[in-house]
Amino acid sequence: MITTRKADMTDAELALPHVDVPTDEAGIDALRHRIDELDAELVRLIKERTAVSHAIGASRMAQGGPRISYSRELAILDRFRDLGQPGTDLAMLLLAMGRGKLGRK
Repeated sequence: MITTRKADMTDAELALPHVDVPTDEAGIDALRHRIDELDAELVRLIKERTAVSHAIGASRMAQGGPRISYSRELAILDRFRDLGQPGTDLAMLLLAMGRGKLGRK
């Protein structure tokens, strides 16, 4: 499995994509529709990510391993750092969702 760290990404990969600024309400509506599509995809991906993380945690527990891999969590946090503090907050939320009951004592 290949992991990508911020330091391994090019400036182009770190930059926001260009989006034309709409000049009318129809253009704004089109962008809002695109946001709705993106949000739906994000929710789907977050649910999948959470399920995969739960499966990894269940496997670790069944094998007698540690409940949480802190080095792995640090790598995930690093991946989201280029989004600034909101990216770190997002990564923390994703990690918490993925831990499920594993992260609670």
